[in-house]
Amino acid sequence: MPFFDFNGKSIYYEDMGVGKPVVLLNGIMMSTPSWAIFKEPFSSGNRLILLDFLDQGKSARMEEPYTQDVQVEVLRSLLDELGLLKVSLVGISYGGEVALAFSVKYQERIDRMVLFNTSYRTSPWLRDIGDAWNLTSENALGYYLTTIPVIYSPKFYNERKEFMDARRNLLVANVFSNRTFMDAMVRLTKSAESFDLEESLKDVETRTLIVSSDTDFLTPRAEQDRLRQLLKNSDHLMIPDAGHASMYEKPLLFTTL
Repeated sequence: MPFFDFNGKSIYYEDMGVGKPVVLLNGIMMSTPSWAIFKEPFSSGNRLILLDFLDQGKSARMEEPYTQDVQVEVLRSLLDELGLLKVSLVGISYGGEVALAFSVKYQERIDRMVLFNTSYRTSPWLRDIGDAWNLTSENALGYYLTTIPVIYSPKFYNERKEFMDARRNLLVANVFSNRTFMDAMVRLTKSAESFDLEESLKDVETRTLIVSSDTDFLTPRAEQDRLRQLLKNSDHLMIPDAGHASMYEKPLLFTTL
């Protein structure tokens, strides 16, 4: 399994396919296995690179508090490790935020970006949602009920009850009851508290596709519209009947975009 060293910490990545390099950046609860159904289509004509940020998946756990700036440097170190001068970035949610922060600091290393369900800031409203997540982090079922229903559209959640029940059983029993995972989730959530690029994005000229969902309660339409205004070289598409977890609700459309 491929790892590289980042300031004494082990970082996990996967590298597959041939063509222009595309790096997929995880949402906050995700890790490289989360992309399983997308690996084949995404690598069929590209060099596909997956990455676990610090506190995710098989990468090292942190102990001290940090901000998303450290994840930006993890990404830069990965490109240096692979000898890649320029890549395209595809990020969803937390991963999209890291991509945006990377573009502010290293836009010369980006060909294009595709940002799904991504905000340019952690608003006071979103920060309070994160605090609610963290307050329930010691109760597996409470954490599930606080975090998971809100990331799906009501339509998907109600119509796919069997899928969601299976998801609840798996997450409550095997994931949200894992103290190591939950401590990492608290740190990851806190790492985004100060995220705000409103003043910084005016200098970013990277060609960008912003993809929103019409029932995304974490990064709502107003935040997405503002991101479109801030990124001068961007286009904005809206996925109908989908929530924050657009990759799972509309996988074919997600892949196509």
